[in-house]
Amino acid sequence: MISQILVPVAGTILFYVLFHALPILFRELTSPLRHMRGPKNPSLVFGNFQEMMEDPNLTDKWRNEFGATFLFKGVFGISELHTSDIKAINHIISKSAVYQRAPFARANSNRLTGNGILSVGLDDHKRFNPAFNVAQMRVITEVFIEKAIQLRDIWAQQIPENGTGRVEVLSWLRLMTLEIIGKAGFDYDFEALVPDKKPNELNEVLMQLFHSPLSNRYATFRLAQSLVPILGLVPLPGKSLFLAARTKMLTIGHQILARSKAAIKASDGEKDLGSKRDLLSVLLKANLSMDVPANQRLSDEELVSQIPTFFVAGHETTSTAASWALHALSVNTAAQTKLREELLTVSTDNPTMDELNSLPYLESVIRETMRIYAPISFRHRMAMQEDVLPLSKPYVDQHGRSYDSLVIPKGQIIYIPILAIHMDEEIWGPDAREWKPERWEKIPDEVGRIPTVWANLLTFFAGPHNCVGFRFAVLEVKAMLFTIIRAFEVGKAVPEGGIGRTAGSPQRPIVLAEGSKKSSLPLILKAYDTQSL
Repeated sequence: MISQILVPVAGTILFYVLFHALPILFRELTSPLRHMRGPKNPSLVFGNFQEMMEDPNLTDKWRNEFGATFLFKGVFGISELHTSDIKAINHIISKSAVYQRAPFARANSNRLTGNGILSVGLDDHKRFNPAFNVAQMRVITEVFIEKAIQLRDIWAQQIPENGTGRVEVLSWLRLMTLEIIGKAGFDYDFEALVPDKKPNELNEVLMQLFHSPLSNRYATFRLAQSLVPILGLVPLPGKSLFLAARTKMLTIGHQILARSKAAIKASDGEKDLGSKRDLLSVLLKANLSMDVPANQRLSDEELVSQIPTFFVAGHETTSTAASWALHALSVNTAAQTKLREELLTVSTDNPTMDELNSLPYLESVIRETMRIYAPISFRHRMAMQEDVLPLSKPYVDQHGRSYDSLVIPKGQIIYIPILAIHMDEEIWGPDAREWKPERWEKIPDEVGRIPTVWANLLTFFAGPHNCVGFRFAVLEVKAMLFTIIRAFEVGKAVPEGGIGRTAGSPQRPIVLAEGSKKSSLPLILKAYDTQSL
């Protein structure tokens, strides 16, 4: 009886595996890129992916050995083309209809956040632009400052009477950015920074999912499930935590949308909606406008999906960028002093967006942080049709043959290493790996070749599918630095060189001496005495 059940089940599974595996195998054996050089494949299942998740410097080592363009293996042995060649990257971004986010990457985002901006195709991306325009950013700057001041006051209370104390800043910055995305995004108060309140449930789930020592392992299994959907039926490690995070975010999302729509119905519709300027209300307002075609409006499902999308994209990456900015300033005290002197020329604790944007050295500090410590360290694109990729430097294959272009087969995944481009000495000069805000006073001409949406950097990518929230992120970090650096002198809590990066993306700070893979950033904060001026 059991054999009568198991045999067809096993046969079905085998057929399913072969159905997915044989096309991959055929594509790999016939690919025009099959003779490219690259690292050895250590695993038939995980390829090079697992070792990349363990060593944040591994791709640097490969570039030193194989050059800017080479091939490595992803999960299930799928070849990925790594290139930091600027000519190739310009071509990829200019042909956005050919090179798009891979279906498995969109599926991976969809499984966590729903049908949000991270999982939509190119044609749908522009429907989210109204929430992130300059006028909207000008309005919500006061939220950024309000929450930064709240965090400043909490840190001041944690410092002993002598005015100096050790603070683990990353966890607090995550709470602050959660508060910001709640208030500025949906007019929702998470109360994450309220003293003596029990830990925020959403923050606790996201902390375990993205910041625990096992987070990279969980990410590997989620990627595998996106590539082979049947694995979603298997209780792989981290699955229950993943589902808990998704359920919590979508539950909050439905509550927020219902409340927002009820408020609109209770008012005079679109006319009174102008008084509510959070991101969700702006999207709802755009939906109500008669000027917006029906096919450009967002469904309720899409609106709800923006809420967990903003949690993940606007919460994790911005707190990471802010922590790296504080780390860099703790190491470079001269830059910190110079920045503080500029910030103190502003006569108010509550600057406007225009006042923040008028501070040139603050802008340079943000740009240099986003260059050296770009929260998203790489991007993937997939070729939707065959193409020829031009190269600025020829590559030599395994047989010694030289090529100045690559034939890219349909379905080929391309790995774009953002940090490698940001620290390329041929672009930025011999000091490319140094954190040096002064470089922005005169950047090398070669930097102008980098495709960009902001500051000659790929931090927010480029082209029509760039990060629409880049103004939000930059302004939020500016507000945090403005408030914190005016109030505290920030110093190292561990010896220089003791802070490393986690692997994966985002690359978060980690204390190397502790031997833990859990992200953290302890710093020494000393209350700044303005009377000394």
